[in-house]
Parts: sequence; C-alpha cells; structure tokens
Amino acid sequence: MENRWNVEVTFEEDGTRTAATARLTGPNAPDCVGHGYSRRNPHDKPEPKIGEEVATARALSNLAHELLEKAAADIEAVTHQEAHLHA
Repeated sequence: MENRWNVEVTFEEDGTRTAATARLTGPNAPDCVGHGYSRRNPHDKPEPKIGEEVATARALSNLAHELLEKAAADIEAVTHQEAHLHA
C-alpha cells in the first residue's frame, strides 16, 4: 500500500510582505508546519510571484527542520537516547 504525503502551501500578502505556510498532509503524515516570509523593497516593482517563491522556499526549509526535530523526538522516544539529526 502506498503511503503518500503532500505539502500544501498557503499565502497571506499585504502588498510588501508575503507569508507562506507549508503543511504536510496525508493519512499518515506527521503534524508538521513550516513558515516563511519575504519582504519586497518598497522601491521595487510589485511581483507577487517572486515574493511567493521566496516565502515558499523559506517555509519549506523551516518545514524540513520541523520534520527533522519530530523524527529526532520519535527516535528518542524509542531508543531513550538523545538523537541528533542534521539536514
């Protein structure tokens, strides 16, 4: 049986700032969420896609770190030893 996780990214924008939230979804996906932000220089031309790309990259990076922390905690719960995982 295939186990599939998906990442859902949502955005909030206010004209100069973009916030992205990346959330793992799926029947067996751990409850992990990542957040990322971007800010446009007020002198630059508005390009929402660029802000979304930067904020998404940062949210996915944060999500990866959150998932590693969750995995380390799960390892520690099983082994009763401190776990150190690195990206």
